[in-house]
Amino acid sequence: MNPLESMLHFIERGGFVMWPLLAMSVVALSVTIERASFWFQIDSKRGRKRFDRLAGAVRTDQPGRLSGYLDEDGSPYADLARSLPVDRGPLDETEAALAAESVRPRLERGLLVLSTIITAAPMLGILGTVVGIIQSFELLGGDATITDPSQVSGGIAEALISTATGLVVALLALFPYMLFRSRQDRALGRLEVLGGLLIAASRRKDVA
Repeated sequence: MNPLESMLHFIERGGFVMWPLLAMSVVALSVTIERASFWFQIDSKRGRKRFDRLAGAVRTDQPGRLSGYLDEDGSPYADLARSLPVDRGPLDETEAALAAESVRPRLERGLLVLSTIITAAPMLGILGTVVGIIQSFELLGGDATITDPSQVSGGIAEALISTATGLVVALLALFPYMLFRSRQDRALGRLEVLGGLLIAASRRKDVA
């Protein structure tokens, strides 16, 4: 039996809930790959250096360097700096907060999907468990004589397989979700710092 046939046989034994669980696992894997690539660019050593250069140019009032960095930087930090130009006049905290909120979706993308999968996958597994147990009890309580014990064990196997699969899918989504949440919290802190620097820079220019 080749791997594809083995997988189809396993899904068949787990019952109908295995198909949505399979879809959830594919979605979770896709989101994880996309987010891992995003955070590798933003939170790697090179990404942190780009943020430090950007913050340094704002802090030391070097508009030429800042403009050059913004031209080659597609990070959320650069998006924030572009939406808060320091030469437009003094900025306030409300403008900085609104600009940060406009950038926030880039950091949160995919987290709701992973969170939903973490919650829904075990529930689908439990649903499969209930269906499998109901089938087994219907056989045991029916009028027909059971000659093959596998008829009952099939329902129990379906219950156990669906539960185990739901838990595995949830766990595989949980660890990337927690990792990406920690990266998001760190990035939001940097956005707050950069917003404060931009506000201070705009006020210095206004005074000058």
